[in-house]
Order: sequence, then C-alpha cells, then structure tokens
Amino acid sequence: MPGLWNKLFGNRGERAAARFLRRQGLRIVERNYSTPLGEIDIVALDGTTIVFVEVKTRSSLVAGRPEEAVTPDKQKKLTKMALVYLKKHKLLEHSARFDVVAIVWSDGAREPDEIRHLRNAFEPTGKWQMFS
Repeated sequence: MPGLWNKLFGNRGERAAARFLRRQGLRIVERNYSTPLGEIDIVALDGTTIVFVEVKTRSSLVAGRPEEAVTPDKQKKLTKMALVYLKKHKLLEHSARFDVVAIVWSDGAREPDEIRHLRNAFEPTGKWQMFS
C-alpha cells in the first residue's frame, strides 16, 4: 500500500500547488500531462510564458527539502518531456521555464505547513535545451 499512499499524497499536493499557482496569477493549462517519458505535474501560463511545474510534496523534512528531489537526472527528464509537449502543441517559439512547487504537509494536517514556489528552479539540461 505504500505506492498507493504516495500517489494519493502526491495528488493532494498537486491539487494544493495548482490552487496556489492560480492565486499567484498563473493559468493552469494541464495537470498530469502524460508523455512517453513520464508525466509533467502541471503546465501553466504566466502571461505568455509556458511554465512546466514539478510538484514535490513531503510529510516532513527528515529526508531533506522537497525541492532537493529534483535532481540533475530529473531535470534532464523534465527537459525532454517539456520538449515533447512544446513540439506536440507547436509551441517551440514560445518562452518557457521550469518551476518547482515544494510542499511540506504534516500527516493529519488539513492544509500544508509550507508551500514554496521556486520560479526558474533550473535551466533546461542536456542536448534538448530550450530557450527561456
């Protein structure tokens, strides 16, 4: 059951992140966008900039800050998935960026203890680099 619990916990964090981003003025375009390489948590618009958002939710800081889970390998994978999205939607000429929403949500709490929005959390990596 740990896998199912993690999925439910992650979904809860993604819903909170989407609400938070809307309050910050971003428009949510997609949630859980599936590509052959994996899933993009949130695709949003900040003005005319396409924002690919990785959401990391943790119940405590025992294993480190949530954003620390967005490793260089994860960044490379997210870059590839974003490029798939941009190509499919014919948006390669648009500016894009990668944000991370880091959430700490204690067990049993109704609301997150902390939500942090890291804008431009990382630059596109690998040979699939994009312009931002």
